[in-house]
Amino acid sequence: MAHYDVIVAGVGAMGSAATYQLARRGRRVLGLERFDIPHAMGSSHGVNRIIRLAYFEHPLYVPLLRRAYELWRETETAFGEQLLHVTGGLDAGPPDGRVVSGSLAACREHGLAHELMDAGETARRFPAYRLAEGHVANFQADAGFVMSERAIVAHVAMALAAGAEIHGREALTGWEPTAGGGVRVTTTRGTYEAERLILSTGAWIGDHVPELARLAVPERQVLGWFQPLKPAPFALGAFPVSIVETRLGSCYQFPVFGVPGFKIGLYNHLKESGHADALSREPTRADEAALRAVVREVFPEADGPTLALRCCLFTNTPDEHFVVDTLPGLPQVIVASPCSGHGFKFASVMGEVLADLATTGHSMHDLSLFRLARFANGGAG
Repeated sequence: MAHYDVIVAGVGAMGSAATYQLARRGRRVLGLERFDIPHAMGSSHGVNRIIRLAYFEHPLYVPLLRRAYELWRETETAFGEQLLHVTGGLDAGPPDGRVVSGSLAACREHGLAHELMDAGETARRFPAYRLAEGHVANFQADAGFVMSERAIVAHVAMALAAGAEIHGREALTGWEPTAGGGVRVTTTRGTYEAERLILSTGAWIGDHVPELARLAVPERQVLGWFQPLKPAPFALGAFPVSIVETRLGSCYQFPVFGVPGFKIGLYNHLKESGHADALSREPTRADEAALRAVVREVFPEADGPTLALRCCLFTNTPDEHFVVDTLPGLPQVIVASPCSGHGFKFASVMGEVLADLATTGHSMHDLSLFRLARFANGGAG
């Protein structure tokens, strides 16, 4: 039976980065992925994902983000391909809403340069936006996007070059601790042993960690690309990435880049949740209608023909914060579920965090927000 220092189950955003970080440290590492690498069944496809420092979700994320930016730059230099594009970013909505108030709090606590604008000034600076009367936007210049599939390709390619072994189309079917303090893993193709196991299986994490079956809930999302009626305001260099809180919900958007069309998504979309295998990956007219309603509300000059629709999955915890921890009583098993719709940007630093946990048992970063224990006795954190 083959034996490894670390097995990484799930070679998506987090798993690919962890595999790379472990391999570059000289560890014997096996990556297992149930689908292709990369693939379009999980949470990391669709060209790109937003990265931002003005983090409205919680100020504790900002130090992790500073390191994430550094590691994305290191990764793209090593890989020889730009992965991080800085566009500036807007967090917009009612002044007392979660997005704007949280964004401003993060900026103030961490000394981030920012600029608060009313709806009129936002439209003058960025003509694509039509914010509701009384709404404001916080502009932070460091925001942008990371090329999601290419980032996974980069991490996997460099992991392989550093000696990692990676198996696509090989699903994890079970795992158990061994008498020596390691772990035995079974898959659709074989059995392996390792000193440590990292479970980073995304929307399937509940299948492999019973404690997370009720806490990490997959949700169906749809991304849309629409043809702008006036292309110039939506072009790279003119349009910042943004999160806008509207009467229809909070939406997120990108400049035209990589594929044709203005890209937009709606958080919690149609509120469809369930097991990852049961959620449809086929976009519908209802999906398109939900996205187009937001386009007409905030970006009327993008209300042209639909160019593409893509389904992906969020994996939401009750408090929408990540789960990054070892399992109770099993320090050799590390759970990595940086999810709830805002995880991808952290993949570079989470790779480092997970490699640290697997090799030294601790991380230099503050992970207190992500502990499993916060859900004890059914709590939501």
